[in-house]
Amino acid sequence: MTVKRTDLKTELRKALKNGEIVPYFQPLVQIRTGVVSGFEVLARWPHPVRGMVPPDEFIPLCEQAGLIGELTETILLQAFAAAAALPINIKLSVNISPIQLRDASLPQQIRRAAEQGAFPLDHLTAEITESALVHNLEQASSIAAELKNVGVKLALDDFGTGYSSLRNLQAIPFDELKVDRSFVNSMISNRDSRKIVAAVIGLGQSLNLTTVGEGVETIEQADMLLWLGCELGQGWLYGRAVSAPYISQTLSARLPAACDSRGKSPTSDLVAYLEQLPSQRRAQYQAIYDGAPVGLCYLDTEFRYVSINQRLADINGASVAAHIGHRVAEIVTPDFYSEIEPYFLRALKGEAVLGVDITRARPHEAPGHMTILIHYQPARDEAGEVVGISIAVVDITKFKQAEEALRESEDHYRHMVHSNPQIPWVMDSDGVNTEVGPQWGQITGQTIEQIANMGYLEVIHPEDVAAFTPTVRNAIKTGNPIDIEYRIRKKEGGWLWMRSRGKARRGPDGEILRWYGTTEDADDHKKVKHALREARAKLRALLEEKQHLNTVTVDSLLQITD
Repeated sequence: MTVKRTDLKTELRKALKNGEIVPYFQPLVQIRTGVVSGFEVLARWPHPVRGMVPPDEFIPLCEQAGLIGELTETILLQAFAAAAALPINIKLSVNISPIQLRDASLPQQIRRAAEQGAFPLDHLTAEITESALVHNLEQASSIAAELKNVGVKLALDDFGTGYSSLRNLQAIPFDELKVDRSFVNSMISNRDSRKIVAAVIGLGQSLNLTTVGEGVETIEQADMLLWLGCELGQGWLYGRAVSAPYISQTLSARLPAACDSRGKSPTSDLVAYLEQLPSQRRAQYQAIYDGAPVGLCYLDTEFRYVSINQRLADINGASVAAHIGHRVAEIVTPDFYSEIEPYFLRALKGEAVLGVDITRARPHEAPGHMTILIHYQPARDEAGEVVGISIAVVDITKFKQAEEALRESEDHYRHMVHSNPQIPWVMDSDGVNTEVGPQWGQITGQTIEQIANMGYLEVIHPEDVAAFTPTVRNAIKTGNPIDIEYRIRKKEGGWLWMRSRGKARRGPDGEILRWYGTTEDADDHKKVKHALREARAKLRALLEEKQHLNTVTVDSLLQITD
């Protein structure tokens, strides 16, 4: 085994000298769009006899043999040469060995390679593992600072798998934070992994670092990374590492774009905002939360207040601080809690319960009651498990009071209409009745449906229809008031004289909007007039027959009878 390892070292020296170890390029992709933003440069050794020698075999040998600097330089020179044919915005990343962070000449070595390859150093990212920072953080920090000075960006690789320390993030001016593939691969099925991934991404965002998810193999993983706020992805979902001649194929390929296909999660609409920093999001959400015109709160699975805005605190009659950490049952009255607890339980089972209307006593023995409208929405984590309840409460007391007042007004109007001997009616601008008082149906036996669309003409005396219809049509055309008498057929038989009067309501431009009027029983009046006419005729005949008075005197007497 020792001989073979020695032989491999010897071959390794020759391979480096002959340029047999070459760069491969694995795409770094914008998770949301599927657009390639850069490539991680990986050293590969396609041995003519052994085949592809794994990097975890020959890279440790390079470090032991003191060849790691030479390996980095030859890989960079080849990568920079290949990059000359790439779009100008494409960036490259390269791994830096822990040993190299002890070599003060590393920044100059990288700068020389970039100058030779005419590659802009602000397009290069040096990836540093946590283990590289363990032995001499001060020296590593100094070298990292020099790399930053020449324009190189820094990424902390495999975060969470080594000697994770916030001190490292503070000491080194990193630009990127990479989430290790071991967590990404298991985060769909393992909640603890999801929490770690979420924590790493959240930490990166809070420090204004670009986050990169490694080992992305499925679209579900990409979707979850996007939902958690990760910006870049790297892994077999987007393609394996390829040699320089095949880079153009990767760039022209249509790579998968995350679409939040995990589902129709209630929180999926938030994906569009995940690119912002957590502190920014918190400030925005807090402003929305506090300024909302409705009461809002979030309960955990034990029905404890995790957050609440001032409006809901006021509705409950206690301060915001008095709510936090306490169960709802400790804040509200027992009878009110007994009403709302069933909805909590339904929400915990994943059911959204909307529009629950509840009347409760006002807090602190204030007089009267209040009516509130409550919405219960289950809150889910990135895997869709219910982890709490979001509640929105609207005080609708004034609306209920207005509704009750309107109902009383309608009852009052309805009673007035039903008690009034006159029959109110409304007619549109085309002469079609839209409303008719119930008395019409009581007299004629017609239903509302039969009255509609001028169906009332069916109960008007045939002799009167000839005069009624032209009168109404003329009024509709001219806008003149309606005043007409006619007979209608009663439901028990016989005819009844009626009188309809109405006026047009006009719009701002004088156009007729609709007609309002009443119809009244004119039968008695009609009979009296008929009787008077008959009496006048008889009196005239009697006076003229006696011939005691002249015609003028007769007419004067007859006027007295009118």
